[in-house]
Amino acid sequence: MNPNDRPTLGADGSPTGDRFETGAGLQDGFADGDHGVAGDGAAEYSTGTTTVGLVAADGVVLATDRRASLGGRFVSNKDVVKVEQVHPTAALTIAGSVGAAQAYIKQLRAESDLYRTRRDRRMSMEALSSVASGLLRGLPVSPLLGGVDPGTEGAEPHLYQLDGAGGRIEESAYAATGSGMTVATGALEREYDPDADIEAVVPTAVDAVLAASERDTASGNGVVVARVTSDGVETERRDGTGALMNGATGDIQ
Repeated sequence: MNPNDRPTLGADGSPTGDRFETGAGLQDGFADGDHGVAGDGAAEYSTGTTTVGLVAADGVVLATDRRASLGGRFVSNKDVVKVEQVHPTAALTIAGSVGAAQAYIKQLRAESDLYRTRRDRRMSMEALSSVASGLLRGLPVSPLLGGVDPGTEGAEPHLYQLDGAGGRIEESAYAATGSGMTVATGALEREYDPDADIEAVVPTAVDAVLAASERDTASGNGVVVARVTSDGVETERRDGTGALMNGATGDIQ
C-alpha cells in the first residue's frame, strides 16, 4: 500500500471493511488498485467503481459498472448493482463504504416517504438533494443523484454530485465518480450532446463506463443503466460489449 493511502473510516473513526471504492486517489485517498484490507485483518470487498450521470432533454441517465473485487485484485462479484432508487422519480449511484451507503439509502428513502405522508406530495429535486447532502455529512460515500420533479409534465431534469462534507453541486451536463472517472470523463467530453433526448444519451453513458473499464482494472463486467424520467426509474443490464442482456430490463423497486 502506498504510504500516503489511508483506510476508509466509519463514524467512530475505525476502519470499515466493505466498500464501493471511490478510487483514483482523488476522493478518499486511495490509489488505483491499492485497496488493502480492513484493520482487523478481514478480507475487504470493494469495487473500483466507475459511475456516470448525464442530463438529457427529458430526463437523467445514470450508469455504473458491475464489478466487485476482493482486495482490489480478485473479482469477487460480476453482477453488482450500484444504482438505487430513492424516490419515485430519482435514483443515485453508489461509491464508498458499502455499509454506510446502505444505511444512507435506507434513511433517504424514509425521509422521502415521511415528507409525502406529512405534506401529501412528493419532494422536489431541490428538496431531495438538500436532504440527501445533509444526511451524507461525515459518511464515506460519494454518490451522484439524478431525478426529475414528480408530477410535472416537461419538468427540468437535475443531476447533483454530493460529498461526505455535505457538499452539493448541481451539474448541468454530466459527472463521473470512482476509480475510472478520469477515463469516463474524457469519453463524456467527446460524445456528450446537450440537446439529445434520453434514448440518445444512453449509448454515451454506456461508452463512458466501458471505456473506463478498458483501462481501470477495478471496473468492468458490463454496465447497469438507469433511465430517470417523470414516469419513474427504469433500469437495464448490459454485458461487457454494451449489448442488452436478456431479461435484464425493468423498474427498480
